[in-house]
Order: sequence, then C-alpha cells, then structure tokens
Amino acid sequence: MATQKQGRILAALCALLLASGTSLAQQQQAAPPEDSLDSTPPLAAGAKGLAVLRAQVLLDRAHFPSGEIDAQYGSNMQRAVAAWQRRHSLKATGRLDEKSWEALTRDTAPVLVSHRITEADVAGPFQAIPEDMMEKAKLTSLGYASAEEALAERFHVSPELLRLLNKDKDLNRAGEEIVVPGVSRSALPAASKVVVDRSDLSVSLIDEQGQVAARFPATIGSRHDPLPLGKWKINGVSRDPPFHYNPKLFWDAEEGHSKAKIPPGPNNPVGVVWIDLSKPHYGIHGTPEPRTIGKTQSHGCIRLSNWDAAALADAVKPGTPALLQR
Repeated sequence: MATQKQGRILAALCALLLASGTSLAQQQQAAPPEDSLDSTPPLAAGAKGLAVLRAQVLLDRAHFPSGEIDAQYGSNMQRAVAAWQRRHSLKATGRLDEKSWEALTRDTAPVLVSHRITEADVAGPFQAIPEDMMEKAKLTSLGYASAEEALAERFHVSPELLRLLNKDKDLNRAGEEIVVPGVSRSALPAASKVVVDRSDLSVSLIDEQGQVAARFPATIGSRHDPLPLGKWKINGVSRDPPFHYNPKLFWDAEEGHSKAKIPPGPNNPVGVVWIDLSKPHYGIHGTPEPRTIGKTQSHGCIRLSNWDAAALADAVKPGTPALLQR
C-alpha cells in the first residue's frame, strides 16, 4: 500500500501530466512514450514532461544544471546536456540517448521529495518589488515578493511548476506539506580556474585536475556591453551586496536617473552574491530573474541564478584565475 507521502507525490505527478490548455490527446502526442519519473526515453529539444523533469533534477545535482527547473527541454538544457556528455566522455549531442541515461541515472536518489513548509518559510517580510531603480533605492531591502518565490528559488524550480506540483496546496501556510525537486547538491571542490564561455553561455569551474567540476548556464554581455575577453582574476566575494547604481554606465538608463545605492536582497539587481573580477566594474553575480538566464542580455557582467552564483562563490577565492572567452 502506498504511504501518504507517496500518495502526495503521485497526486503531484498526475497534476503535472494533466495540466495544460491542450487536449489529453495533444499532450500524449507531445510527451514521450511512457513518460514518468522512472522512464528513460530518448529526449531532445522541444520535449516536456516527467522524464524531462527527472533529467533536469539529475543534471542539477550533478552540478551541470539547465537553469530553473521547468520540465521543458529548451536551449539551456540542450547546452547543459552536451557539456555533461563531454565531461563523461560521451558524444556531445545535447540529446539524451540510452548511454547518456545510463550514466545519468546512476544517481538513484528521489527526484521529487516532500517539504513541510516552516514558519521561517512564510515569515517574510514579503513585498512587491518596483521596476524603477529610483523606487528600489527607497526600500530598506529587496527581499522576496512572496513565500512562493522564496520556495521556488530554494528548490531551483519555476514558480509555475511549483504551483503545478502542488495544486490545492497553500504555499503560504506553515505546516503544509508540498512536493519539490530534490536538488540537494554535494559541495564543489576548490576552483583552480573559472572559465566564462560566450559561445556556450556558461560559467565552468575547473578543478585541480583540470576537469570541469561544474558548469552553470549564464547570461553574458550584449552588443552594447560585450564580454571583456581575456585573462582576469577574482578579487573577492561579497554576499548580499548592495548595488551601486550609476546610470552613466548603463546605455538603457532612464532619463532623470541619478546615482543610487540599491539595498541588498535576492531581488537586488546583482542577486545574493557578487564575485568581483580584476576588470573594473565587472563581476559574476546572481539575478532576481532566474527564468531569463541564458535567454537575455546583460550590461557586460556575467549573470547566474542566485543558487548557482552562491555555489560558485563557495568554491573560489581571491586570486582564482578567470578566463573570459568567446
């Protein structure tokens, strides 16, 4: 007989399978055969469903995340799979085939786990975050807008998928038991070098043996503010930093803006951590918008999700080489 916990996870899976504006027949066509958290069907860009969710969680735990977990096989996942395949001496196709699944599923820990919402999870304070920089500067902190946003970031999952996995659950109530991706990661080794690759939209941590120990999707520069190619060094790490806004450094700054100190918090423009580079005004940092990673442009800096930036920050130190390449 299934336990209550298993029953909740099964109910969440049913919600995920049935959630869509399309018909059930259309869903069955879009999903791979026998789509489940135990299946290993061939997967490629455009796929979606439970098998994709499984792969995203396994890649995240392997330190080759595809970004925000959303059960959709997009361009970030395609690049993450190819990088993970190269690391494991597999053909780097960006598609999950039988050999890739065999290697990936050596991790047998549960893909989805239960989490009981605590008082701390819902304590806040939560508040709406204004778009305008001058309005942001008036606040004392830039914390989460809601308990849902905080939980989604903690478990590396899109708010939409979190809601989908927990239909009829109150994400604002302490004591509520919800289903979340099992994204507990092992500690990273000390970095001997960090490589920022514009062509792959990634930041990689190279260990002492010269192997890629982790690879994170990134937003890197733009045509207005290109990536400063070359060999640099990491000066240091600042956690929960304020952001010193200078509109003269932003080509798209709004008229009338002036210099301002933007308070710290996960919704600060640089997120929860700033990894300072020896190139003045440049760094690797977090973001208040994880869904945009690898899909938009930056003002020259290197932007990661808050959770990936924090993981990288734990593995670097002042003097760590940073190679920024095309």
